[in-house]
Amino acid sequence: MSNPENLRYSKEHEWLTLAAAGEQATIGITAHAADALGDVVFVQLPEVGAKVAAGEACGELESTKSVSDLYSPASGTVAEVNQAVVDDPALVNSGPFEDGWLFKVTLDQGTDEIADLLTAAQYSELTAD
Repeated sequence: MSNPENLRYSKEHEWLTLAAAGEQATIGITAHAADALGDVVFVQLPEVGAKVAAGEACGELESTKSVSDLYSPASGTVAEVNQAVVDDPALVNSGPFEDGWLFKVTLDQGTDEIADLLTAAQYSELTAD
């Protein structure tokens, strides 16, 4: 699965896309991360209203293979969580860039932190075998 060009990526294998107004970001994990995890069976997301910081753990993904921390690629306040993923964690594997998004954050620092994230080409290079 290729990495969508319109997203930005963290070295911890999360993706981020900005809403049109640029004040809110949607966050998920990449297809590369979903493949590495295997079948995701449990998702723990930050609560709505919680503060998250760029590069810090804010949740967990549990698969049949292991448990992995979920990191926020940007700082802000959690505005929404994807309850569908909590109810059906397999969505992370079947559509990590679509229905498998994890949470939305109202950004604290605008788009400043986003500039530090990787482009699709840079992330593809990072994850090349």
